[in-house]
Amino acid sequence: MVAVHARHAVFQALAAVPGILRADVELGRAELECADAVEEVALREAIEAAGFTLRECRVLPRMLPML
Repeated sequence: MVAVHARHAVFQALAAVPGILRADVELGRAELECADAVEEVALREAIEAAGFTLRECRVLPRMLPML
């Protein structure tokens, strides 16, 4: 029950950050899709407000589908 609560708390916190289109949250990691550039500080503040710590933030290139 605690793990499900933690996952949901982080999801809700990230979903409230402007520019976040999608958030896949698992224990220990989250993958986000953003409409615009989202500042790392906004992500860090949202996660810390939920009671957790952001250890690392990496920007990955967006993969476009092959036609």
